[in-house]
Amino acid sequence: MYGHFQNYLRDTLKEIEDAGLYKHERIICSAQGAEITLEDGSKALNFCANNYLGLSDNPRLIEAAKKAMDERGYGMSSVRFICGTQDLHRQLEKAISRYFHTDDTILYAACFDANGGVFEPLFTAEDAIISDALNHASIIDGVRLCKAVRYRYANADMADLERCLQEAQAQRFRIIVTDGVFSMDGNVAPMDKICELAEKYDALVMVDESHSAGVVGKTGRGVAEEFNLYGRIDIHTGTLGKSFGGAVGGFTTGRQEIIDLLRQRSRPYLFSNSLPPMICGAGIELFKMLEESDELHTKQQDNVRYFREKMLAAGFDCKPTQSAILAVMLYDAPLSQKFAARMAEEGIFVTGFYYPVVPKGQARIRVQISAAHEKAHLDKAISAFIKVGKELGVLK
Repeated sequence: MYGHFQNYLRDTLKEIEDAGLYKHERIICSAQGAEITLEDGSKALNFCANNYLGLSDNPRLIEAAKKAMDERGYGMSSVRFICGTQDLHRQLEKAISRYFHTDDTILYAACFDANGGVFEPLFTAEDAIISDALNHASIIDGVRLCKAVRYRYANADMADLERCLQEAQAQRFRIIVTDGVFSMDGNVAPMDKICELAEKYDALVMVDESHSAGVVGKTGRGVAEEFNLYGRIDIHTGTLGKSFGGAVGGFTTGRQEIIDLLRQRSRPYLFSNSLPPMICGAGIELFKMLEESDELHTKQQDNVRYFREKMLAAGFDCKPTQSAILAVMLYDAPLSQKFAARMAEEGIFVTGFYYPVVPKGQARIRVQISAAHEKAHLDKAISAFIKVGKELGVLK
């Protein structure tokens, strides 16, 4: 019975491999950090993790997770509304709300679930969702689950957004949806202009803070802080899996009635197990740390500035960035793979991105800078980039 389907799958996998698009997982045999140990025992500096504040192996968070496990157990074995809500869940939700200056928060297993579960409970075929063309796949999938009319505007193009808003006046309610930071280019959405247009055309605003929280803004509190938009953004989604400790867990935070309705009708919330106590315990401790000091965010921002200046001075073509993501443009897909492989030989963990992850002819190495990186780590990576760049003809 499986035979014909098996052949189809094998042919599809071969097509993926022949096209150079097959994804191979690289095995890490240590904690996530600036320096990691690989399966063969070799060491490498990691420049392709979302560990923006360097907290993935933080001892204080590890101890908080252990304490929560000792006191509240390993797992919840239930969904929230049956018997899966602990005091730790509510404490973490309140901490996230304080951090983003919002009314309330709802937790999910991942931000993919938060984005997948936000649209369908709130909007119907009478409404409109207006989405940036470069939004994350989870937003795209969430929109597909909803019957609302769909509009798409070119990345961060306010004239195109205004066109969509004008057309969407035919619908009852409208919501503009955007990433806070676009993960392939590192650019920040122009949230001030988006909110101005939203107010002009009577639309709600939603932002995915996955790559902006902990990074963007004077103290890293995301795009509302960066553009002074507290009270003007209706919905924020985000993850605990990047800046906020690097584990798992997602959230939606925003206006009270929106969160209340999501608790009643959001399917990934209603039908997925609650976050484990250890994740909540570590998350609560994380937000205490961020309230106490901005040291990690400041260091991360200093690292980004230093790295980008040195790379530009060396002659690399880098996309402008206001985040922790630096796209080193190579344009040629095979070259991006060869470049990443050579960097690995130099002890630097980076990844080449190419079509269909980015547009054709826009291949690049995406570098992600962390507060865990010291100047010596940055200098080693820069030296390796220059060496490999000259070898492969990227630099003169």
